[in-house]
Amino acid sequence: MISTATPDLSRYLFTLPDFAIFFICAIILLMVFLVVYTRLTPQKEWSLIKQGSNAAAISLSGATIGFAIPLGSAITYSQSLADMLVWGAVALVIQWGTFVAVRLLIPGLPQRITDGETAAAITVAGISIAVGLLNAACMTY
Repeated sequence: MISTATPDLSRYLFTLPDFAIFFICAIILLMVFLVVYTRLTPQKEWSLIKQGSNAAAISLSGATIGFAIPLGSAITYSQSLADMLVWGAVALVIQWGTFVAVRLLIPGLPQRITDGETAAAITVAGISIAVGLLNAACMTY
């Protein structure tokens, strides 16, 4: 039987301020990630993307997804806003470290992305997403 009772909207809106704070902080962390990541990598992703580089877009998108997945996990499992911010910073460091590690595996990676090599970009994107998934799984304490 379907209930025709009107739900108590105030019960749902009670947590709206917490949602807004966490969401705004997550968006800020995402923007910080994009600024920091693109400044730490040797290739100029934004310029390349503006020029239509699929390789730069693929690489940066993979890193962004690889960051957002553990950030989502940090939001889910954090005990406080400060906890979420700390684990968000950890996710940023891990994603940058992932790029450094893949750079050791793929000689000339930044130049290959700059040159538009999609194979290199897809590889770094895939590894970034995989590491992000593992990072997120490790945050489920």
